[in-house]
Amino acid sequence: MRRAFVTAAALLVLAVQAGAEDYPELSFAPEPQGYTTFALPSGNVECIYTPAGGSTVYKTADGGPELSCDRASPKYLRFTLSAHGKAEMLSDVGDQSCCGAKNILPHGRSWRGGPFYCESAEDGLTCMTDEDHGFLISRKKVKSY
Repeated sequence: MRRAFVTAAALLVLAVQAGAEDYPELSFAPEPQGYTTFALPSGNVECIYTPAGGSTVYKTADGGPELSCDRASPKYLRFTLSAHGKAEMLSDVGDQSCCGAKNILPHGRSWRGGPFYCESAEDGLTCMTDEDHGFLISRKKVKSY
């Protein structure tokens, strides 16, 4: 019984390591104002990460960290994720500003900031929290959970 448990634990560790190698992590330096931006290679999705406490130009609603990602087309959408709770999707975005970030998150790479983790793939961007809430953004599909 103990051998089976040790074997199962070892397999779990290997699976987690293999998953991390599938999307090697890339980091970006924060802007002087304190937030971090990145975009997908398609130029259709851009994200902004605001750390806990906010930046010099923006304070989050709950004072905690926030990840906000915009999709430009086919319909402009914004997804906002806080450290706790489900992602919110907005379809009526008044301050459309996507997509000119200088930091590009290539397909097959990931990014982590605070409690958020994102994976860039040819079929879109998936971002989630440590609590497994998040969203998927692509031209063909969107999902928030």
